[in-house]
Amino acid sequence: MSDVFDFSAPLPEGGEQPLADWRGDVLLIVNVASECGFTPQYEGLQALHDRYAEQGLRVLGFPCNQFGGQEPGDADQIRACGVKFGASFPVFARIEVNGDGAHPLYRHLKAQAPGALGTQGIKWNFTKFLVGRDGRVIDRFAPQKKPADLTRAIEAALGERRPSATNVS
Repeated sequence: MSDVFDFSAPLPEGGEQPLADWRGDVLLIVNVASECGFTPQYEGLQALHDRYAEQGLRVLGFPCNQFGGQEPGDADQIRACGVKFGASFPVFARIEVNGDGAHPLYRHLKAQAPGALGTQGIKWNFTKFLVGRDGRVIDRFAPQKKPADLTRAIEAALGERRPSATNVS
């Protein structure tokens, strides 16, 4: 698989969402958790979604329970957390981001944008990946990086020309 748009994501109610549905958009992919100290970042992620959605930014949340058991709930409880913080962006079914059970999307993201010192593992909840309109990973941001601090990178990615219909495969 050559880019993020080659993957799909599991939906909370079952089935899969092809990321190709957002081909030509900029994606901010985040592993989220409902009971984490960073959970209030949902508000900042929603603010980015609200500010840039018309320009083609899509925030995508991927619940993960691999860090301190901070996403223990079922799909309804995960959804309720997003509602609490006013999140209207897509939040998918819970996945693993590390280890043998890591979702293929996250294996790809980590390989394309290793963390500090070249490590591929996700260190904690709310690690963020910015993906360009072409489906290639632009950058990786640590959990401590607040969503508001990503505006410059997002604006640069949004400034890239959308692929024309003849260029989309």
